Amino acid sequence: MIPAEETFDGTWPFKPRFFDGTGFSQHYVDEGQGDPVVCLHGEPTWGYLYRKFIPPLSETNRVIVPDHMGFGKSETPQDRVYTIKTHAENLEALVEHLDLTNITLVMQDWGGSIGAGFTLRNSERVKRLCLLNTACGYGGTGKGMIEDDSPNRLKRKFTPWFKYVKSHYDAGTYHDTVGDLGNHILSVMKMIGFQNTAQVDDTWVRAYSSPFPTREECIGAIEFPLDALEGRVLAYREEGMAMVDKLKTKPAMLAVGMMDGAIDPEVMFADFEALFPDAPIVRLPNAGHFCQEDAPETLIALIQQFMQMSVS
Repeated sequence: MIPAEETFDGTWPFKPRFFDGTGFSQHYVDEGQGDPVVCLHGEPTWGYLYRKFIPPLSETNRVIVPDHMGFGKSETPQDRVYTIKTHAENLEALVEHLDLTNITLVMQDWGGSIGAGFTLRNSERVKRLCLLNTACGYGGTGKGMIEDDSPNRLKRKFTPWFKYVKSHYDAGTYHDTVGDLGNHILSVMKMIGFQNTAQVDDTWVRAYSSPFPTREECIGAIEFPLDALEGRVLAYREEGMAMVDKLKTKPAMLAVGMMDGAIDPEVMFADFEALFPDAPIVRLPNAGHFCQEDAPETLIALIQQFMQMSVS
């Protein structure tokens, strides 16, 4: 857990805010006025991923960037269950606390599953969806996936990141390896698909490694892949499939950094097109999984344009 007032040499200048209505201290940024834009991160990042997005988007909108339980400046309780379902429920509680409506959800990595699950159950609060290197998971397609050898696991094409996860999982070294995330954050992000290494300096490394000083503080990062690998998310996803029409009614866009080492782009395209067959897709050939780091200006412009075009 990063200290509340830490700014990382001024690169994260936003006032820290906290919500404890779900039994832990959840950090979030709340900047600007207008219809809310809620930005959801994945692994192994936190709200810092959106540091370049907050100033321009907050000129016209209220921008809220929460840190999921176990990430960033949020608390990492040891007695909680870390699943997509739990993270979505935490988001729901925060949104209700802030009484947000007409939300534009910006989602990346695990933020896609969290945001989609939230939208299915709170569709009246969500206006539009912006997906960045993620998938909602409700497209009902197996394109780009293969059947794993265990019947209780998700169908998944093993990208470099999931090959790494599965190899350590099978060897019994997974918890120790990912539990040491703070010491090799850059190499992990490069494996997952971080491309813009020219911007990396000591401040950047410190910002992304600081949430993970101990194995105990890595529990959120440890559990995210297991939710997929062990199939724990399946029941929650199946429950959501009964409400999928609520998701399909939302204006949506997808931007994909094509050098993604975590999610096969073909999986993202197939899932998105099944849900939103007429919605725009933008391919970013030189960006990777952390597209907010690799192509921030392009993505900010795309989000702003999409919000203007989908006003109703």
